[in-house]
Amino acid sequence: MTKRALITGLTGQDGSYLAELLLSKDYEVYGLRRRSSSFNTGRIDHLLNDFRHDKNAKLFLEYGDLADASSLARLLYRLHPDEIYNLGAQSHVHVSFEMPEYTGDVTGLGSVRILEAVRESGVRATIYQASSSEMFGSEPPPQNENTPFHPRSPYGCAKVYAHHIAVNYRESYGMHVSNGILFNHESPRRGENFVTRKITQAIARIHCGLQKKLYLGNLDAKRDWGYAPEYVEAMWMMLQQDTPDDYVIATGETHSVREFVIEAFAHAGLDWEKHVEIDPVYYRPAEVDNLRGDASKARVKLGWTPKVGFDELVRIMVDADIESLEERLRRGEEYIKSS
Repeated sequence: MTKRALITGLTGQDGSYLAELLLSKDYEVYGLRRRSSSFNTGRIDHLLNDFRHDKNAKLFLEYGDLADASSLARLLYRLHPDEIYNLGAQSHVHVSFEMPEYTGDVTGLGSVRILEAVRESGVRATIYQASSSEMFGSEPPPQNENTPFHPRSPYGCAKVYAHHIAVNYRESYGMHVSNGILFNHESPRRGENFVTRKITQAIARIHCGLQKKLYLGNLDAKRDWGYAPEYVEAMWMMLQQDTPDDYVIATGETHSVREFVIEAFAHAGLDWEKHVEIDPVYYRPAEVDNLRGDASKARVKLGWTPKVGFDELVRIMVDADIESLEERLRRGEEYIKSS
């Protein structure tokens, strides 16, 4: 029997890769999308085009919002999904300092709205809650499932709430809810305002003569960077377990922003020191210095291990952004002047 999955945040990096994975496993996939004044389906347009004129379509977009409990309840009553992946959030750390209330509402309370809708509707779904390494904040590495939380941003605080409320619903109501504590995971579909993609897009523009300088903040911050398509597979694995649990998903390696910059510019044949400058506006009010995950539990219980290493990840992202920009230039779609 075909399984049915509901994904919040379908149009984001993780949602798009997860949809691809589930469709390859013959799921029916329903994605929650917010009403906006412009189309925001760029990451999944290739999937939508595949199914647009197919009477056997298995990918569907549904309007709804994590800030609107009634829309979530109506969807669950109508769809009765087998699996729910709550990936929707205001997920940018720097933005969370500018919009702390909104971040708390969507990223934190959005999770309880989903859980309560499941409880009230009686839908027997397994649920994935997207937790984050930002919950650990300044706790020393390596961080695992037993490491205390010490969030250093409104985003991190909201994710801690979402994590704990998921555990609470699991223990209070016997719901199959698993938290995936994912460390940084990147790809060519990463949002353009995240530092890794900001770097690789700037390199593409510098390579093509459209930009001269890249302005960054703290180059010494260290992160555990993995490849997003591998991380969504871990999400799916969690919901195939008989018993719900919480899992750290990470590579176990740490690299600084500076290392990412050096590797990325070198791969493009550029001297990073000629192009990168520091702008204090990009510093966080409270910095998270060093995140490195211990995914031993996921390796043992799920059989999950990362395969794409740091250097390969950087190359994938740089090559994709250079190729994409060069293609747009060939089509005459890029007219931005050199700066």
